[in-house]
Amino acid sequence: MQINIRSKQMEYIKEVFAQYDRQCLRVYQAYNPTIAKEAIALQRFGENFNLNRMTWIKPSFLWMMYRSNWGTKKNQECILALDIYQEKFEELLQKAVLTSPDSSNYTGSQWEKAFQETTVYCQWDPDRNINGNAIHRAAIQIGLKGSTLRDFLDTGIYQIEDMTPLVKKWNEQRKNGKLNSKNLPIEKIYPIKDKKIRNRLNMTNKI
Repeated sequence: MQINIRSKQMEYIKEVFAQYDRQCLRVYQAYNPTIAKEAIALQRFGENFNLNRMTWIKPSFLWMMYRSNWGTKKNQECILALDIYQEKFEELLQKAVLTSPDSSNYTGSQWEKAFQETTVYCQWDPDRNINGNAIHRAAIQIGLKGSTLRDFLDTGIYQIEDMTPLVKKWNEQRKNGKLNSKNLPIEKIYPIKDKKIRNRLNMTNKI
């Protein structure tokens, strides 16, 4: 995925909507079968995973469906759910720099310098419904590269689940007008209480 540089902030509710429990938070990724099958078998990413590229994790299931066209795009045929440790996720947010210049948090060339030096990126895009239409909230994406990516792969993932069969089933139901959105992953606001994180990532002022 390419970083999308925007000059204007989108007017959407900006919170982390995710499926989570007391320990972990679920994020989604799409891969080709070679990478995905290896990751599922090993319960970690193996030699077919390219450490030299940025990787993006997405807590919104329906945004992942929009991005991968329900697992039908080339090299995005397999949908993986990664249950990651909450403390690791919050560490990423602490390091993240927005992919859009933000005058409220940076002045002059500060944003450009921070953007060039970071290994964690945050991007907000309109979240989607089951038909791919934008809804009035934003979906957060976290981009990782370099040392942060390697550390995340080594220490951040609790387990990896193959969602591909369910995605195919749900997509067929969707195309036939029979998909009940209540059967999809239930996502709610994951509370980010750190004011520095909320300000730096332009999150909605009140939870």
